[in-house]
Amino acid sequence: MKIQFLGATREVTGSKHLITTDSGHTILLDCGMYQGKGMETDAANRDLGFDPAKLDCVVLSHAHIDHSGLIPYIVKMGFKGDIYCTPATRDLCALMLADTAFIQEQDVRTFNKKIDRQNPHKEKGKKYKVEPLYNQQDVNRAMHHFVTYSYDRRFRLFDDVLLTFTNSGHMLGGAICSLEIYEEDKSYSERSERSYSESGPTGDAGLTAQRSVKRWKRLTYTGDIGRRHCHILPPPQLFPQCDYLICESTYGDRLHDEQMVTEEQLLGIVQDTCVYRKGQLLIPSFSVGRTQEIVYVLNQLYNDGRLPHIPVYVDSPMSTNATHIFRMYPEELSDEVRDTMRFDPDPFGFNTLRYITDISESKALNHKDEPCIIISASGMLEAGRIKHHVANHISDPRCTILIVGYCEPTTLGARIQQPGLQWISIFGLDRRIKAQITKIEGFSGHGDYQEMIDYLTRSLQTDKVQRVFVVHGDAEAAEAYSGHLHDAGFRNISVPEKGETVEL
Repeated sequence: MKIQFLGATREVTGSKHLITTDSGHTILLDCGMYQGKGMETDAANRDLGFDPAKLDCVVLSHAHIDHSGLIPYIVKMGFKGDIYCTPATRDLCALMLADTAFIQEQDVRTFNKKIDRQNPHKEKGKKYKVEPLYNQQDVNRAMHHFVTYSYDRRFRLFDDVLLTFTNSGHMLGGAICSLEIYEEDKSYSERSERSYSESGPTGDAGLTAQRSVKRWKRLTYTGDIGRRHCHILPPPQLFPQCDYLICESTYGDRLHDEQMVTEEQLLGIVQDTCVYRKGQLLIPSFSVGRTQEIVYVLNQLYNDGRLPHIPVYVDSPMSTNATHIFRMYPEELSDEVRDTMRFDPDPFGFNTLRYITDISESKALNHKDEPCIIISASGMLEAGRIKHHVANHISDPRCTILIVGYCEPTTLGARIQQPGLQWISIFGLDRRIKAQITKIEGFSGHGDYQEMIDYLTRSLQTDKVQRVFVVHGDAEAAEAYSGHLHDAGFRNISVPEKGETVEL
């Protein structure tokens, strides 16, 4: 088989890894969108590196857009195969891909208006404007290609390819993808008594000869690996032994704070901002997973009587809809959540919490002067309602902007954290930074390097893993994680370049 690494190579976005088996099957592991640079990523997303019409199937690890966001695009471009994932991943994709299509249409509309202003006398017939990668109709067509299987069920993609999903603990429906591919092992050789050609014996007894031997080759793709301790999801479950491993490395060079420290940090920031400074706490957060965990922690603080009596707003239609999906899958939530549900039927809601979907209500939040908490997407501050809230409050010294997860280096969420930064451009206007900018990493949905190493070494016998490919991490994180993997006993570790092809 061959693996071509087409995305998330030395960076944390655009996951795509193309497997071509010796029998000719083509399997795409994830179909992620490049994110974080606005319209600058358009060309990278259109250049897939493969012909969708010739692709047999997609194996999808989870619903985050950097892993699933180009699925409607490949369907638009001729893909006719199946997309295999878990049921919760399918439900979340229906929501998240539709939202992505809407955002694209908005971004393209804004970009084209800008082009029109810059080219008032554009040459007749010359095409300046861009089109979105896909629209809502493309999303609707793509959803018909989804085929779902529950965790820990071994099923057949083709006669010579098997697949098993294992809970990765990263997000609702997230899966470790374990493939078994039956094909010739080219590395196999044996000592034979003779070598034969078509015309008869040609060699002396005892010479080493290559013999065609087939076996099940085991390849595991981790997607994203979750935390050992997470409030709302169970820890990653052990997965079967593999020969080849493709592993993420988002936090390959960092360690997280302990869970209880994170809770106390959040409570301290709420008290400092909303009680003492009488300001507003703005939390940019991914709509799926991160928002629900923050709400759950606030719910626990409310139940314990420790949360100050202030309004809490989840200002995001997608967060609201995603929370409904979380409520549909209680069996996939953590023991802690299920224990809470015995006395609190809704662990994602409390009396001072409001979910906001209406745009006029969202705009009204910008004119409120009362202390409150606003949780809104997107987590990297690149789009969505939170960007407007930050633009309106970043010059208010009473306010705090709390970053609760990884931000790709080129995004507003990353730039706003630069030490000593006094001005920043948002929506084309320079704004003075007077609000406090702070960060809590403990809410990350990605395991740190020690959590991932512990998980991998509990799942695998390291001496039986022939090769390891480190993906989905910035170059520094991926290289650092390679060193940690080597220290843990793994060998033949590499960090692929984009477009690199490896034969196994």
